[in-house]
Amino acid sequence: MKCYECAREGKNTDAVGICIVCGRGVCEDHLIHEETPAWEGDYPIELKPDVEHIKRIVCLPCHDALKDNCLFNEVC
Repeated sequence: MKCYECAREGKNTDAVGICIVCGRGVCEDHLIHEETPAWEGDYPIELKPDVEHIKRIVCLPCHDALKDNCLFNEVC
């Protein structure tokens, strides 16, 4: 699997992980590895604090979307 963001930039980079939000393959340069809010998968999405404190992989666009919506900081 190749990194989705690198492919958009015309690069051919192997992915090292998969975003837990959108499922895109990401390389080390295009991922964030930190604690993220947990959700059940139903809509509307209700984010909850991660009581297990597990670091998860999120791509940069999904991480930015969580930050832009203030959901990340309010929940964690």
